[in-house]
Amino acid sequence: MMNVLFYPALLCILLWASQSLAQTSALNGTASDTATHLPPVETQPPVAVGQRPAFAEQTRAPGVKTRTPIQVRIIARRLRAPWGLAFLPDGRMLVTEKPGTMRIVTKQGTVGNPLLGVPAVRFEGDGGLYDLKLDPNFAQSRLVFWTFVEPVAGGSLTSVARGKLSADETRLDEVRVIYQATPAYKGPNHNGSRLLFDPQGYLFASFGDRFDDSIRIQAQALNSSLGKIVRITREGKAAPGNPFAKTPNARPEIWSLGHRNPQGLAFNPQTGDLWQSDIGPQAGDEINLIRPGANYGWPLASYGLEYSNAPVNGGKTTMDGTEQPIYYWDPTIAPSGMLFYTGKLIPEWTNNLFVPALRGMHIARLITKDNRVVGEERLLTDQQRRMRQVIQGPDGALYAITDDREDGVILRIAPQ
Repeated sequence: MMNVLFYPALLCILLWASQSLAQTSALNGTASDTATHLPPVETQPPVAVGQRPAFAEQTRAPGVKTRTPIQVRIIARRLRAPWGLAFLPDGRMLVTEKPGTMRIVTKQGTVGNPLLGVPAVRFEGDGGLYDLKLDPNFAQSRLVFWTFVEPVAGGSLTSVARGKLSADETRLDEVRVIYQATPAYKGPNHNGSRLLFDPQGYLFASFGDRFDDSIRIQAQALNSSLGKIVRITREGKAAPGNPFAKTPNARPEIWSLGHRNPQGLAFNPQTGDLWQSDIGPQAGDEINLIRPGANYGWPLASYGLEYSNAPVNGGKTTMDGTEQPIYYWDPTIAPSGMLFYTGKLIPEWTNNLFVPALRGMHIARLITKDNRVVGEERLLTDQQRRMRQVIQGPDGALYAITDDREDGVILRIAPQ
């Protein structure tokens, strides 16, 4: 009689343990991802009617939900449209504001005065002062790199500058522009951009297509910086090993092409691959795996829908010689910065991809497996703020900045 009761009970325990392990594995992006899951988080109908994804879960992946109780705390506020955020070695933050200022914010949230020495920016449309990154050897060099819309004859350029933070931290010295994304153009939109140092110390920079129909086709031109990701040295020269270095009439700094409004760059910690986010028009926001020399299609192939409601290029979503996005959104959420989380504060988030959304007013958490998105969650929807950038702090928490013109905030996201 004992055996009759024991084996069913043991079987129940084993089944429960197996299901529990599968759920935990799914949340951590391991082999049991597909065991999750909830309905997709996007509930609105697609706006690009009739388009079909190229493969399963290229859009509207199954929903997932974080089980760890999360606390979101405002640690600084009254910033003016903050765009870039970097942590100084002592845990303070260096922040750019789109109108053209750069400030130091203490751990307690005190916002400092604007640093002197920042060049004038063209603050118009979606242009202004953009991203910043500290030199990998910042402790010795004190170099800061940033992108901004530079006013020039004929309009403006998106440029990369560098300067040395002074010992008294009141100014940037030895400031110079090291790279300009030419040609110049008068339009104020789709300038870009995001910065990222690779493990060799070379600098990736992304640039937009400048928006207008008359110029955006240059995203396909190898003699133009527009709609590109470039890879340069700290002096602004083409980095060695770039894919078009020996291509006639091509710019040797170009790493990839066919981008629209790329505002996120991050390395996948599990593979070392470069990933990117790109904002579509009314649809067709993309997450891309960036390969050297690859063409990502814009404006020839896209899951997007023009603001006129016309399909992009007649509705072509695929084209020979172009790459498919790993993931796309329809309707648009307007993805900006991006981050793969490598901290330990929230273990179920380890190696997940976090993408702040401007129009969507949330942070998307994406679970990835084998270069595919297998789960999606929307975080911070209750904040009702345009999310610009998210980075990982030295304490293992996530820090996000919001795109508010007069009361941009820095948020800390950690376990309760």
